[in-house]
Amino acid sequence: MRADDEVVYADAGYQGAANRPEIAGDEHLSKVAWQIAARKGVLKTMAAPDRVAQSRQASVRAKVEHPFLIVKRDFGFTKTRYRGLGKNLNHLHVLFASANYLMRARAVTLMG
Repeated sequence: MRADDEVVYADAGYQGAANRPEIAGDEHLSKVAWQIAARKGVLKTMAAPDRVAQSRQASVRAKVEHPFLIVKRDFGFTKTRYRGLGKNLNHLHVLFASANYLMRARAVTLMG
C-alpha cells in the first residue's frame, strides 16, 4: 500500500484485515476504507443489490490483477531476482509495458 491510498480492494482471503493489530495500531492504515470481497457462501445468501456491489468490487480487482497474470504466465516472471533495485525496477517496468502492449494487441485481434 502507498501512503496516499484511501481505499483498499481485496479478495475474501483478507477478511478481518482492518482488525489486525499492525493495521489497527497504525494511524494512517486505520483510516483506510477496506473493501473486502464476501466469501462464496455469504455471497449466495445476499440480496441482489449487495451482490451487484460485490460484482463491481470484483471487476475492479480483476482489472488490477490481469497485468500481473500476464507478467507471470506469459513472461515467466514468477521467481524473485536479486539483481539490485535499479535493475529489478527497470525489468518490471519493461514487463508491465510489454503486458500492456500484449493486452492491446490481443484486444485488437479479437475486434478485427
